[in-house]
Amino acid sequence: MLFSALISTGLMAGTALGASLTQVSNYNNNATSKAQMYVYKPDNVVENPPLVVVIHSCQSTAQSYFQNSAIPWKSGSDKKGYITVWPSSPNSGTCWDVSSKQSLTHLGGGDSQAIANMILYAISEYKVDAERVYVTGGSSGAMMSNVLAATYPELIKAVSLYSGVPAGCFVSASGGVDQWNNSCSGGQSKATADKWKQVVLDMYPSYDGPRPKMQIWHGSADATLAPQNYNETIKQWTGVFGVAETPTSSVANDPKQGYTRSNYGESVQGIYAQGVGHSVPSNLTASEEWFGL
Repeated sequence: MLFSALISTGLMAGTALGASLTQVSNYNNNATSKAQMYVYKPDNVVENPPLVVVIHSCQSTAQSYFQNSAIPWKSGSDKKGYITVWPSSPNSGTCWDVSSKQSLTHLGGGDSQAIANMILYAISEYKVDAERVYVTGGSSGAMMSNVLAATYPELIKAVSLYSGVPAGCFVSASGGVDQWNNSCSGGQSKATADKWKQVVLDMYPSYDGPRPKMQIWHGSADATLAPQNYNETIKQWTGVFGVAETPTSSVANDPKQGYTRSNYGESVQGIYAQGVGHSVPSNLTASEEWFGL
């Protein structure tokens, strides 16, 4: 009986010691947005660890995204020892606010600022390497990834986003929080590279420092966020980096059959998935490679 009790206690202790997704109830959030912060610190955290911020889609949460077998970042964290932060949307339907001025402005108080505060907290509390902070997300999370690259570029080294829209494309004419934009989602919101660039610059007018390098994934059969949004996002970031909209190199069937990887200099990469709908599945190997992990 005693032996059984000891075995049981040992197993429970082992479970308790294992890494798990944990909510951070107070991450020094001074934004109006009440987005929740969750963190995953693997058992083998490296010294001065990199940080990957993993942003969920609509109809999801930090917890469900973390548990989704198609979202590979827990596995990557376990293998390589980096920390992941999983924001959770405070909005009805759990989409991210990428439509209001609050979220589309540096220090505007919206969801983007709340996530920026999570990054700052992780740098301070977990000794994260501030030069190795990366952002990824799918669908609404991809939209927020673009918005973060525009509003908080000083905090982020690189972005790998799956099936999103350009930063600012979902802007609400009424200023509404978390509003759907049919024109943008349907691919009718088109502009020149210079105009899309200006949208980014207007979100943080005083900033003139380095920008995160951008990896943009989209599927040709996306019926939720039209494939034209891939082209518009490429235009936006090539405009920001001042490079041509024509790829400097393209490789077919990379990183997998039916995908085409196109490079626009060193800081913008597009990966277009032929026949793939919404959204393109996360590719841990390719995203980690982009991040330098």
